[in-house]
Amino acid sequence: MNKWGKLGLGMILAVGLLSGCGQNKNDSDTAATGNANTGGAAKKLTMGTSADFPPYEFHKVVDGKDTIVGFDIDIAKEIAADMGAELVIKDLPFDSLLNELSSGRVDIVISGLSPTEERKKAVDLSDIYYKAEQAIVVREADKDKYATMDAVKGTKIGVQTGSIQEEIAKGIEGAKITSLGKISEIVMQLQSNRVDTAIIEGPVAKSFVKNVPGLVITDAKPEVEDDGYAIGIKKGNTELLDQVNSTLKRLNSEGKIDEFVTAASELAESTK
Repeated sequence: MNKWGKLGLGMILAVGLLSGCGQNKNDSDTAATGNANTGGAAKKLTMGTSADFPPYEFHKVVDGKDTIVGFDIDIAKEIAADMGAELVIKDLPFDSLLNELSSGRVDIVISGLSPTEERKKAVDLSDIYYKAEQAIVVREADKDKYATMDAVKGTKIGVQTGSIQEEIAKGIEGAKITSLGKISEIVMQLQSNRVDTAIIEGPVAKSFVKNVPGLVITDAKPEVEDDGYAIGIKKGNTELLDQVNSTLKRLNSEGKIDEFVTAASELAESTK
């Protein structure tokens, strides 16, 4: 089976931005709030993410080590560097991320997070940093069968739990929805004929289709108003929110985010 389905959740990787090297962190570690004055101790910025969303965040073997990479990770590194902090990455189920943020166990959430009204009530959200289309993924033999959104009506649809794609599926007439924690699990449902179609973020869908034989993206386009993606910060932490927005403004002005997206997409499509 491909690497997407084999990697467990809950891995914590620390990326030492100042030293240029990473180190493993124990799950029980409590990182200091990224923008807090730690009185001489090294500051840490703990990022919560669900690392099964290439090219945003995903696992990759780099120099013989399993590493979490992606353009969301590149953005987080820039935020931490601007703060003079060490970035700590927690790989968690997508539907647990906001609870981890509200509880203070992570400082920021960067994981293809759509700025829905419900989320705005629970956490503070940064400025939008990226927008992308949604895609319908099917088995290769079914590409023409599900070429329109009308054809998708009444199908068994796989989506990620707690995602904007889950909300899209709920609006499709007659849809029989299977919600799962990881994109790799949805892909396996497609491969085993347990679902007919899957709604997946466009760049993520392209990455999986490239790496998983027998899957394709159809011509069907989910009609959804795309508000883009934002970074989640604990409610009321205005200092960190301002810092995040400042870094995003700089990255956009320098054209860095587009560079990160391109590089991460190429990395996701490479075999190793």
